[in-house]
Amino acid sequence: MSYRAGNYERQGVRLHGQFCVVPAGASTRWTVSRPAQSLLLRLAPSLLQETAETLGLGSQGGELAPSIHIRDPHIERIGWMMQSEDREAYPGGHLFADSLAAALAVRLLTLQSRKPVSKSRTARALPAWQLRKVFEYIEANLDQDLRLADLAGVAGFSLSHFKPLFKQATGMPAHRYVLERRVARARSLMLEGKCSATEIALQAGFAHTSHMARCMRRIV
Repeated sequence: MSYRAGNYERQGVRLHGQFCVVPAGASTRWTVSRPAQSLLLRLAPSLLQETAETLGLGSQGGELAPSIHIRDPHIERIGWMMQSEDREAYPGGHLFADSLAAALAVRLLTLQSRKPVSKSRTARALPAWQLRKVFEYIEANLDQDLRLADLAGVAGFSLSHFKPLFKQATGMPAHRYVLERRVARARSLMLEGKCSATEIALQAGFAHTSHMARCMRRIV
């Protein structure tokens, strides 16, 4: 394949699992010698900028540099998980995809940064009263398609600050906590025996009964 961005051009062989970075607003041209499939992931510049500030990379740290044919196991894993979510029509709603996007932003910025990434953000946990507000919001909206930004807003933090603070306070990421709460609600409704499996799945926030069953097997 060949890749052209402005006056920069490069040729090579695309290997399975590699990734390329195209900054926002860049104009690129790709030419491949035979049919191939790629997974295209777009990140909002605002997410990258917010993540850079959280990592202590400064105001310019959120600008990604163009790169081609890079291999990184963390980014490859994020890509496989995002592809799986897409193929299954996002059974867990936006929350898991939001978490993957935030993780991707952190990894991309960490890879290209020459400055040591600040780790002070993991030293704190979400204060108890703010954590309680988030828990109450989750319980009240468990049957809805929750967004990570909404949970961060309830806590009064930016998304990139909220993620590590929540995990430090609970020992698990927000999407995992929500999943466990959905399983707990589904179990409770099953024990009551008043609703069908489809009704239970919807009331607990699952996309369908097979998704609920799969999550219950994994957690319970």
